[in-house]
Amino acid sequence: MPSAISESNPLPSGRGSCCDDDDCAAESTQNDPMIISGLSSAVFAMLEGIGEDPHREGLLKTPERVARSLRFLTKGYRQDPEELLKKAVFTEAYDEMVLVKDIDIFSMCEHHMLPFFGKAHVAYIPDGKIVGLSKLARVVDVFARRLQVQERLTQQIRDAIQNVLNPKGVAVVIEARHLCMVMRGVEKINSVTTTSAMSGQFITSQSTRSEFLRLIKP
Repeated sequence: MPSAISESNPLPSGRGSCCDDDDCAAESTQNDPMIISGLSSAVFAMLEGIGEDPHREGLLKTPERVARSLRFLTKGYRQDPEELLKKAVFTEAYDEMVLVKDIDIFSMCEHHMLPFFGKAHVAYIPDGKIVGLSKLARVVDVFARRLQVQERLTQQIRDAIQNVLNPKGVAVVIEARHLCMVMRGVEKINSVTTTSAMSGQFITSQSTRSEFLRLIKP
């Protein structure tokens, strides 16, 4: 029966189980002044459009704050998830399930630019190659920090892992709450959307798929 590996249950050899290369380094907060200026002008116009006064005290710095916030929330556009994974790929004979679950996820829907948030569960079955565990969470972040739909986000995470590691299978499940369904529209406060994307043995082997789904249950 496949077994799970998580941050709290590392590989015996310790390979791929710790914070590696650039994961411990602080990310650059520099922003292109021209981009920030353009975004700030757009936010200024939005404030006027909703009937606010951008010149009042509480809003004087809001356009720039929002501009810098948007650059951070969409930084995934400026990152390559497959190159990130390639930085921490190791040769290892381990061939059972590797699972990192309950990865916090924060993104924005591309239809209303409102947040959705929840948990991602990512698993793969190695075929001679493993990847640093933190990189799985990093890949989730890279794709989440873009304007998204949850369905595509789930598939992109699966495909990046499949393309780089060529494992025997990949499974991704995301459970999220969407503020576009809570704050507006149907206003269903307790609704949760679940999406899945799988490949390889997670599709062809019912026992492998069932094991994965059992392991991610709360």
